[in-house]
Amino acid sequence: MPRLSLDDLYRFAVPSDPALRPDGGAVAYTLTTVDRDADENRAEIWLAAPGAPPRRLAEGSAPRWSPDGRWLAFLRAVDGKPQLHLLPMDGGEPVVVTEAPLGAGAARWSPDGARIAFAGPVGSGGQAPDPHAPVVAERLDHKADGAGLLRGITTHLFVVDVESREAVRVTEGDFHAGEPSWSPDGKRLAFVASMAPDGDLEAEGAVYAVPVAGGTPERLTGPEIICTGVWWTGDDERLIVAGLKGGPVGHTRLFTLGAGGLAEVETGLDRNVMTGYPGYPGASPALLGDDLLFCVRDRGSTHLYRAPAHRLVPEDVSVSGVSVAAGRVAYVAATAHSAGEVYLLEPGEQAPRRLTGHALPDVELYTPVRRTFTAPDGTEVEGFVLRDESATTPGPLLLDVHGGPHNAWAPVLDGFHLYHQALAARGWTVLALNPRASDGYGDFYTAAVGAWGLADGQDFLAAVDDLVADGIADPERLAVTGYSYGGYMTCWLTAATDRFKAAVAGGSVTDLTSVSGTSDMGFALKAYECPGDLAAQSPITRVTEVTAPTLILHGESDDRCPVGQAEQWFAALRERRVPVRLVRYPGASHLFILNGRPSHRYDYNERIIAWLEQWVSGSPS
Repeated sequence: MPRLSLDDLYRFAVPSDPALRPDGGAVAYTLTTVDRDADENRAEIWLAAPGAPPRRLAEGSAPRWSPDGRWLAFLRAVDGKPQLHLLPMDGGEPVVVTEAPLGAGAARWSPDGARIAFAGPVGSGGQAPDPHAPVVAERLDHKADGAGLLRGITTHLFVVDVESREAVRVTEGDFHAGEPSWSPDGKRLAFVASMAPDGDLEAEGAVYAVPVAGGTPERLTGPEIICTGVWWTGDDERLIVAGLKGGPVGHTRLFTLGAGGLAEVETGLDRNVMTGYPGYPGASPALLGDDLLFCVRDRGSTHLYRAPAHRLVPEDVSVSGVSVAAGRVAYVAATAHSAGEVYLLEPGEQAPRRLTGHALPDVELYTPVRRTFTAPDGTEVEGFVLRDESATTPGPLLLDVHGGPHNAWAPVLDGFHLYHQALAARGWTVLALNPRASDGYGDFYTAAVGAWGLADGQDFLAAVDDLVADGIADPERLAVTGYSYGGYMTCWLTAATDRFKAAVAGGSVTDLTSVSGTSDMGFALKAYECPGDLAAQSPITRVTEVTAPTLILHGESDDRCPVGQAEQWFAALRERRVPVRLVRYPGASHLFILNGRPSHRYDYNERIIAWLEQWVSGSPS
């Protein structure tokens, strides 16, 4: 059986966003595939049920069942803008229910099924902005990665009547309203927003409730937590709130909000609650009867738990979507051999039932092995080693650094870092390390605050030393790569040591001083992640020590880590005649390696392999 190749990128089919039918008998989900000829990612709605093969329902994404199960609401583009559609489940074609000028968001059905709430973008005065007009900024949050310059666009709540198709705007103002949640009586919507006049300079987020007919939102939480999400529960007036307590850098926690005020949920875990932030695994919390279900990150993997501290899924999976109905639980999870499958957990059953089979059946995969390493200061760090199990001699090693820095590697197939499997087939060992600041290890989360590079750099070199000592890695054939924070650390490590024979820096930060004024999250980075001496934490300060041939890969429209960061590193290395190559991807935002053009993602993987083979293995580029 052949090993995974880069061409398999065009064969991946990855499920997400499961929606369990109200009777619990079937699961609708989004299936993302790749259209090679059109160079596009495709999203379709599929249906899976026990005892039946999955089947396609429609083109679109974000399926949401009506309370009676008769309709399936979903998003599909109309003239380039996502609009809400309704698919009748007794037969018939989908019908459009919104005509939002700038597009609609995912559906939130009212308890009686007569209305749908959604969050959608609106321009100043309700009109789309003129792309040729001057852009005036008075706040730092005038742009966002993936959207670019906002030009006065804000996100607000709308309610559309299912029968008449009439839409009403519910919120107004110079703020962004988060996803809505209906009150059990159908009279109000809860949402999270930052309405502080200096919200761009303050870490602030509060829960608000607003009448469905519109009006002044009522603030329901104080400054004791920074709220990030809210969900009304069942048949009472209690809300579940996700938020941060004690500052903007730390674990997200869960709280209940009711007549007695705000109270923290006792999860029994010192772990970060994962609510499904874009680009990260996890799912919204949900009630299963009287039990609260939620996702946390634990040692790299994202797990589904029932409070307090009862894990519902196997250890080495990563959950990225959960839905509850009729006592059943549907979820999507990736494993070491699949980028995602839909599972159903029945009442009283210990093991979930897999409803789909989207893994590539004709490809053999290497399985990551969990390892623990000890840094010079005694700190233990964990990682995953990918290597041909039959290899008996030291070979080339690629150290790969994840982003964040509060992300984490998991021992699952992600469908994006295909070069891991491809390099292992070429005799390489890949080390995916979770250093301090990685998520899923308790206090590790804040262990590098104000000390990027200074605190965490030692973790990587210690792990490499161990693999060299074990006869796995050849000390003369070491390379390093990473994306975002991983790109930052790639630059930092090549300045700190000459042990790496080649480097690939993706979406990197090289100068914390300049990025703090140009990134869409620059102020937060400076104020909360890297307070103190920015120069001391910046790779550019030490660039004169770099000798490793370096490939720099960067999205042209990256507003999180602007392309100027790549340009600075490229210019500094070129001026010193260090072998360097800069590749810019037109129109690509920071997350292009996850959701960008398939040709860009293929090229990204291909260039990493070619660069490493050229400078480490001696093969032609």
